[in-house]
Amino acid sequence: MPVVRANRKVKPGKHAILDVFPGLDQSAAFRSIFPDGLREEVLRDCRIDVVPEDMYMYIDDDAGNVVAGLGYLKTGDEKIVYLDVLHELTHIRQWHAGKELWDRRYNYVDRPTEIEAYQVAVDEARRLGMTDREIAEYLRVEWTSREEHERLCHHLGVRSPESRAV
Repeated sequence: MPVVRANRKVKPGKHAILDVFPGLDQSAAFRSIFPDGLREEVLRDCRIDVVPEDMYMYIDDDAGNVVAGLGYLKTGDEKIVYLDVLHELTHIRQWHAGKELWDRRYNYVDRPTEIEAYQVAVDEARRLGMTDREIAEYLRVEWTSREEHERLCHHLGVRSPESRAV
């Protein structure tokens, strides 16, 4: 199955998930995140709140929606946007399960909810044929240090090109 592509013509506002990501419901990765009746609820109720701010994605844990930057949806690399929405939807499942998404006892890269969400994205990235180098680059975010990035890669079984490990 090809990468699920974002609707690049989307306008700011709250949209049904399939209006922003048509075909997402057919994605094996999406179906694995929601293997039960929660899938229908998420498809019906979860919104993608497209905002004009320059940003990636996060979840609104008050409403159970995904918030996404308009520019990112319009110009972001298709694979990366797809992996990001899978990551955020994993947080939506965790939110429905009552998990503590922002548990401050953990560093971001060690937080169980983040590791789980990134693992979903990494598994799909591998299915799409991305190399460990490409996946490690995907996992690099500006709010983590080099050491934290390497630790996240280690947690997820991704060989980081900057790692000192042989």
